[in-house]
Amino acid sequence: MLGNSLAASPLATLGSIKCFHHSTVDLVPLSLKSSSHGLRTISCVSPSKWIVFCSTTQVETYNEDPKTWEECKEALSCFDFSVEEKDKILGKAFGHIHSPYWTEERVKENPKAETLNQILEFLRSLGLSDEDLHKVMKKFPEVLGCSLEEEMKPNIVILENQWGISGKQLRNLLLRNPKVLGYNVDCKGDCIAQCTRCWVRF
Repeated sequence: MLGNSLAASPLATLGSIKCFHHSTVDLVPLSLKSSSHGLRTISCVSPSKWIVFCSTTQVETYNEDPKTWEECKEALSCFDFSVEEKDKILGKAFGHIHSPYWTEERVKENPKAETLNQILEFLRSLGLSDEDLHKVMKKFPEVLGCSLEEEMKPNIVILENQWGISGKQLRNLLLRNPKVLGYNVDCKGDCIAQCTRCWVRF
């Protein structure tokens, strides 16, 4: 029955999943390989249950410019993220890992440490501490891939001028809904299928 249900799973159609069942040993990776679908699979054993491991390898495209990628990770060093978390944040922000936030519009690019530092300094100028920024990036890693001049700064002006939101109130809003920093359309209720970046969600 389990075999049939797995075969019917959308994941199974990728042809890149291996499962092993064992009742006595701890979880142990047995092999690691990539498929033509861009997925990395780990064959493993697990105590008394079936486990499927499947992870993208898209983030590894940073190897095109590893020095720049490492510089950007260093820019995040004061926020107490693990190495894996830094890779994931940068990957989602710059199109190396798929994110529903961008829909299909995000073109993969190599981040620049200078740009990252400018964004972080701007966010600090809004009253966000490093602890706050940790929460913001954890909740909305794509913030680092938003445009400082075309989205973030204009959006803060909109919040202040049209909604009267500034100071502590602005800080609380950004902690609660950091995606507002990247809003770049306003359908005014007539949906244009860009809901993740639309002011109508505000």
